[in-house]
Amino acid sequence: MPEITAAPGAGPVPPDADAVRAGAAEPPGTAGAVEPAALTALQLMRRLDSGPRGLTDAQAEERLARFGENTVPSWRPVTWPRRFLGALRDPFTTVLLCLGLVSAAVASWGTACVIMTLVVVSCALRSGGEHQAGRAMAALQELVATTSAVQRRPREDAAPQLREVPVDQLVVGDVVRLGPGDLVPADVRLLRASGLTVHQAALTGESAPVPKQALDAPPGTDRDGSEPPHMCFQGSSVATGSGTALVVATGADTRFAAAYRERARRRGETAFDRSVHGIAWTLIRFMLLTPPLVLMANAALRGRGLETLPFAVAVAVGLTPEMLPVIVTTALARGAALLARTSGVIVKRLPALHDLGAIDVLCLDKTGTLTQDRPVVMRSAGPDGAPDPEVLHWAAVNSFWTIELAELPVPDALDEAVLAAAEEHGTDPLEYDGIAALPFDPMVRMSTAVIRRPGQHGTHTLVVKGAVEDVLARCGRVRTGGAETELDEAARERLLRRAAEEAAGGLRLLAVARGDRRPRLGGYTDGDVRGLTFVGFVALSDALAPSAADALRVLAERGVAVKVLTGDHPGTAARACRDLGLEPGEVLTADRLAGLAGPALAEAVGRATVVARCTAQDKARIVTALRADGHTTGFLGDGVNDLPALHAADVGICPRGAVPVAREGADVVLAEKDLTAIDRAITAGRHASGNIAAYLRITLSSNLGNVIAMLAAGLLLPFLPMLPAQVLVQNLCFDAAQLSLAFDQPAVGAARRPAVLRPRVFLRFITVFGLINATADLATFGVLAFAAKVTAGTDSPTMFHAGWFTENLLTQGMVMLLLRTGRRAAERRTVGPVHLAVTALAVVGLLLPVSPLAPVLAMSAPPPLYYLLLSVVLTLYGAALAFARMRYARRESDAGVPGGSSS
Repeated sequence: MPEITAAPGAGPVPPDADAVRAGAAEPPGTAGAVEPAALTALQLMRRLDSGPRGLTDAQAEERLARFGENTVPSWRPVTWPRRFLGALRDPFTTVLLCLGLVSAAVASWGTACVIMTLVVVSCALRSGGEHQAGRAMAALQELVATTSAVQRRPREDAAPQLREVPVDQLVVGDVVRLGPGDLVPADVRLLRASGLTVHQAALTGESAPVPKQALDAPPGTDRDGSEPPHMCFQGSSVATGSGTALVVATGADTRFAAAYRERARRRGETAFDRSVHGIAWTLIRFMLLTPPLVLMANAALRGRGLETLPFAVAVAVGLTPEMLPVIVTTALARGAALLARTSGVIVKRLPALHDLGAIDVLCLDKTGTLTQDRPVVMRSAGPDGAPDPEVLHWAAVNSFWTIELAELPVPDALDEAVLAAAEEHGTDPLEYDGIAALPFDPMVRMSTAVIRRPGQHGTHTLVVKGAVEDVLARCGRVRTGGAETELDEAARERLLRRAAEEAAGGLRLLAVARGDRRPRLGGYTDGDVRGLTFVGFVALSDALAPSAADALRVLAERGVAVKVLTGDHPGTAARACRDLGLEPGEVLTADRLAGLAGPALAEAVGRATVVARCTAQDKARIVTALRADGHTTGFLGDGVNDLPALHAADVGICPRGAVPVAREGADVVLAEKDLTAIDRAITAGRHASGNIAAYLRITLSSNLGNVIAMLAAGLLLPFLPMLPAQVLVQNLCFDAAQLSLAFDQPAVGAARRPAVLRPRVFLRFITVFGLINATADLATFGVLAFAAKVTAGTDSPTMFHAGWFTENLLTQGMVMLLLRTGRRAAERRTVGPVHLAVTALAVVGLLLPVSPLAPVLAMSAPPPLYYLLLSVVLTLYGAALAFARMRYARRESDAGVPGGSSS
């Protein structure tokens, strides 16, 4: 069954020859605009100042010079500098840039240099990753067609000559010839056609070749929304037959090019924007309030003025997850590079990898995804419905001799399926002699093979195979149980009802009939195919994609709901789903959803698995409604008709073999149209998002605790609790260690559920763990005060700074180990980058205050008693972290949200 997502016509044409343009046709609805599909062939040729003999060379050259080449407009690749500057739009990157400028303004050059370095590194990583994806996409670009057979005349009175002309030299008014295997080079109107069928899945999603014919006086209205049968469009290809056509639109005026203009519509906020940006702006608002609060509090309680401004800026920087842009870009770029290297999946837009991990609804079509876009024989049955291998035998004889005698350039997919099935039953069509063949004609919808059976030299047998209605119309008898009887109207209606029931169940039926004739001297024609005996049916179904069943099961386990949005018959789509183990439930059709919008539409689609008879606009409308309902959506498509839905989804996905415009509009390009590749991409996205979530949990809870402690100490102590330089060094060490989180291997189960970064959940998490961290810091203040009191000569600000510096780095290392990617404290894994980074952090925290560099940073070594008491504080802190993490994980488990995937 075809997937029909159509829009009639090829756009308007100018009302006379002077207005013919290859690059800018009048928009529909304007005065004088006329659809080529609505005109007769003669009217159209007059308007285009052309004729059945084609243009002269002079006319073609003049039109080419005036209106340009027949090339599809392509989007210019984004330059590396533009990508770099575009990365500054990230909110945290922008805030870091502002903080760097403020630091420079107050002469805090160290802080300013570090911040600006982070900004440059983040922008370079992001733009570099997307630039590599852009280069990979450029390597995938394919030519639509190279040359075309065109009728042109050297002068007005000369006979037309058929010549091969580069496609980009075609102009409106040219007359072109089409043959099997040819790509349609422009939008054309058929003047003559013989058995012409066209593959136009790239434009409409129709999986089967579509019959085309030349109509002299086409209807003026769109018939049931299907494509005009006398129009062919650029991007389609000829399956069978031949034709002569008039070029009516080239270049930017073709329907294929119109799809590029659709790309100008910007996608709304994606899942990445909603999650990371939501967290970012919440923190930014709090961070911008911090310096004024610090300044006012110190001025009111301690009489300090602008000398505390560097400290206030350092506190604000301390709250900022400075490494977030770097961690996000590194984790996503690493995941994208791994996907490209191992699975051939190209992630064009790095945030799309996060969105892949957040997908909870995947929308796709049936053809080529769940099925292989080729039929297979399910069974053959007699008129009474009982299995009958003889029906398949005669169908194979028809297929074999039709292919052999008609000299078809490409065997029909149905014939190949019949022959493959018959071969398994031992059918040998060569036992018959082939006499003649009438190939499949889209008008009569059947094919005929004329054979001579062994020992019957005085008889020719016509074997017919085709559409049930058309074959039954040629039959006068029916063969049941080895005996032939008259085919009356009641029997005919009964057979048609059985065929309709099978079609409703998702099968495609071919009727088979045969009849004996006396040999004739002349050739056979369609008029000879009469008075046949109906033999039975051959039932076919779309071959299922080998990996689809397992992929659908895995996607369900990962919490991804699959929605099949197809232009197919509801029964066909439902059968494919059932055969793959995907329960279709109530199968909806697009017309039933026509009156629904917003939440009502999302609720209806949420209860269903299959929505059939969808147009391109229906698919986009459904995806938009699901997104508005809070779902993170992915859409897999490969044709021009899929562009609206590709842009409406959070993540647009297409295979490498998709039309170029779909590849340019998609966020992710697969090596093959395979659901297992999507599963691998989703897993990579969830792993990358898990590492980003781990970084945010760790850095925000630790930073919040430190900021609370610094604010409290700043008000309680007669000196600054930590100097700006010390804050800077501490942040540098912590940031460098946290870079390892981008290379961490997520825990088992981290990819079981969509990885959504929910701002409210994050804020609740960091508040709880930030308060635990602040409690540990305040306890450390008490330990420092006690150690200084009982140890002579240690009650100096430098000892306090050194002691708190050590405690901060050690607690930050503990947080990295206990809170990363939702792991429990009891989990033990092989030594990885995080373990090495934490070890380095602890070494710096313990040795720097007692090293020769300590005086440079205004620190002096704490007494031994401090380290003994600090170990007690750290033990209690670790126990509190583990207990709180365990309760948090249990709460997430009760809510059905794994701790590592949704925070």
